[in-house]
Amino acid sequence: MIYITQIIKVLSANDIGETGAHQAGILVPKEGEILSFFPHLNPKEKNPRIILVFREADGITRWDFNFIYYNNRFFGGTRNEYRLTCMTKYLRARNACVGDIITLSKDTEGRLSIELNRTGLPAITQDNVLVLSGGWKVIKIK
Repeated sequence: MIYITQIIKVLSANDIGETGAHQAGILVPKEGEILSFFPHLNPKEKNPRIILVFREADGITRWDFNFIYYNNRFFGGTRNEYRLTCMTKYLRARNACVGDIITLSKDTEGRLSIELNRTGLPAITQDNVLVLSGGWKVIKIK
């Protein structure tokens, strides 16, 4: 399978539910490159969402996640953020830990896949700085 886009997310304690926060799902930054991986959601609709079907490398194991634009700030609420939700079952099944890396891939046909890469340790940058919150990165493949 040839992937045209991959994005990676270093998992934080909040992402895997270790902080006790009541937020739903992984926060997706409002950066154009990262948002372009996901389908467009209509900002004129309150809290628009779409179910995204991801497959693991075996091509059989399927995970359904929700991509949601919580935009109720524009409808009398307070939130204005994108999230990837319904991931708890996947993260628990894979025994995800802080610092592990999730790779989301999209192939030339638009099929989505997911992979969890274990680091075994919290993420550390080249400068030996401990990453306390997860980060996203876009990987472009030609």
